[in-house]
Amino acid sequence: MRRLDQGAPLRAAIKAAGLDIPHLAARTKEVDPTGKGLSPAYVGFIAGNGKTAREDCSDRAAELIAKALDQEVTALFETVFLTIVESTSTSRTKTSTPVKAAVASPLPEQLMDQRELSRFLRKSMSWIDARIKEAQEDGHLWPGLIYVGRSRRFNARAVLDGMSKQRISA
Repeated sequence: MRRLDQGAPLRAAIKAAGLDIPHLAARTKEVDPTGKGLSPAYVGFIAGNGKTAREDCSDRAAELIAKALDQEVTALFETVFLTIVESTSTSRTKTSTPVKAAVASPLPEQLMDQRELSRFLRKSMSWIDARIKEAQEDGHLWPGLIYVGRSRRFNARAVLDGMSKQRISA
């Protein structure tokens, strides 16, 4: 089920019933024949309007919420026949520009430590360690790697250039 109008009718019904999220969750336990109900967190996802709010929920959740509010399900939710689920992976970001344009974005002019580079490349620190080890086994220094005393620093521009050369040669 999908909430109507980004949950506005649902929030209005909650307010009209004089409930908040935890009390609505408790009411779902009262009206649930199994006695389980919904958790306050799940009810918050469904009823919320922040960035953690969910547009879709299970039929069971919609029915329990509507029953707890003494409302018809169709007054708060609509049936969805086909849903294209958006990835919740944190390793990908939404971009409105092609990937090549994202690579051409301005690079930092300062050296980065390994944590900053991993965030910049959207790769794990262990992935960087593995690439450095592979380069050492091949007898050369990983592109952009600079040792400053015992710590590693990275030139992001050189790292990206080296990675693109590796892709071309592979």
